[in-house]
Amino acid sequence: MTQEIWTGVDEYLGDVLVRSDPALDSARAASKAAGLPEIAVAPNQGKLLNLLARLSGARSILEIGTLGGYSTIWLARALPEGGRLLSLEADPKHADVARANIKAAGLADVVEVRLGAALDTLPDVEGPFDLIFVDADKPNVPHYFEAALKLSRPGTLIIIDNVIRRGAVADPSSTDPAIVGIRRMHELIAAEPRVDATALQTVGAKGHDGLTFALVVA
Repeated sequence: MTQEIWTGVDEYLGDVLVRSDPALDSARAASKAAGLPEIAVAPNQGKLLNLLARLSGARSILEIGTLGGYSTIWLARALPEGGRLLSLEADPKHADVARANIKAAGLADVVEVRLGAALDTLPDVEGPFDLIFVDADKPNVPHYFEAALKLSRPGTLIIIDNVIRRGAVADPSSTDPAIVGIRRMHELIAAEPRVDATALQTVGAKGHDGLTFALVVA
């Protein structure tokens, strides 16, 4: 019953504040039709990413984990003229679907989807970026945070998704590789003097989860 309520609230907020958008709706539908996992950000979360990118004045965005390009479209739409977004995706099928969705949204000239495991492609990425969104495999998020920091500048906002895991992140005895990875990432952030960070737990259509926000300050 609780999940039903959470989902209903997200749907209400989406209907009232986000509203239907043909390109975004099509991207979700195409991703589902292609059999991609239904783990993209919810519409209200996509709008949050868009607002944060606009608030930060981001002109360059790095996304680690493209999936079907839904969050990519939200972020790319926040860019000013001349802005760029690079999204890294390990799965060829996901990358193909994302490229088609991004093209249909009229953003093919703004977004590059680079295929390959992020740990392999990140060393060749040139920064700095104004905003970095990490939404990829959780066991490797400590490495993604370290790479994101190298590709940052003072003022860069790093956002990491799916960091609460239905509350399991609070269990220090967990051996789940995703939980171990997220806890290690938070330890790295806490010990890093170049960032100022916090995290929020959320409930909604995607269940009990949350986001970590790290602002690069030096």
